[in-house]
Amino acid sequence: MAADNTSSMTEFILTGLTNQPGLQLPLFFLFLGFYVVTMVGNLGLITLIGLNSNLHIPMYIFLFNLSFIDFSCSSAIIPKMLMSFVSKKNIISYSGCMTQFFFFAFFANSECFILSAMAYDRYVAICKPLLYTVTMSPQVCVFLLLCVYGMGFLSAIAHTGNILFLTFCGENVLNHYMCEFLPLLEHSCNSSFMTTLVLCTLAAIAIGVPIVTIFLSYGFILVSIFHISSTEGRSKAFSTCSSHIMAVCLFFGSAAFVYLKPPTILPLEWDKVCTVFYTIVVPMLNPLIYSLRNKDVKLAMKKTLGRITFS
Repeated sequence: MAADNTSSMTEFILTGLTNQPGLQLPLFFLFLGFYVVTMVGNLGLITLIGLNSNLHIPMYIFLFNLSFIDFSCSSAIIPKMLMSFVSKKNIISYSGCMTQFFFFAFFANSECFILSAMAYDRYVAICKPLLYTVTMSPQVCVFLLLCVYGMGFLSAIAHTGNILFLTFCGENVLNHYMCEFLPLLEHSCNSSFMTTLVLCTLAAIAIGVPIVTIFLSYGFILVSIFHISSTEGRSKAFSTCSSHIMAVCLFFGSAAFVYLKPPTILPLEWDKVCTVFYTIVVPMLNPLIYSLRNKDVKLAMKKTLGRITFS
């Protein structure tokens, strides 16, 4: 709905994940289940780390923040998505669309950098164990977390600012379940090569810099592990990294597929599927990955449940 030929939209209609009526109700309950598991898993992990003083070390402080970011990112997306399954017209205002996009960009970019901070923490723990407490001091942890959220905020401001300069015309129907850059770009009257270049540059920084940091960290970790003489020592070193490696592969694999490929290679429907994976499925899986594969978390869970039962 445009006021004149060149004015921006006042509202958008989100098509949702599918336009097939028979799938709407099953998908509603499926994604409602995803959201419940995400909330219980991430809030449970946050509570567990907060209540157990033995988990107040850098590795779990970063995990605490990863759970907070995952929960917040899902909360910015899924409630509106659920409405698309039960509403005849899923309308979102222009300001609401920009707000949703800002928080999505903030938390998605923050997740990129928190995963790289976690990789650096594992590098210090395995390659410099005697200097770990000094290198990963509380001051360093606070500094890294400020960098994580600072880079997330700057990336979100840059992405949102890029959208605010666009003018929208024609139909106000967005072929997506949320306000995301690529479908918004399709409806822009004044998008240009520079707009796409800015998008690709920001995506390359947000995905590329953490990936380089992670690869370098694990390169040094592998070299260090190969110098460990005992098989048990190598196995223990690998096990401390396995959960993080799984989380990195799931998140960056799907995100890179959406943002680091030319927009014309595959239709937007495929982008929607990949976006579902890294914005909804991965935040749900992360607490399961870290709790089921981590002895400290499982032990803390038993102690906490034991306290509750005893009380």
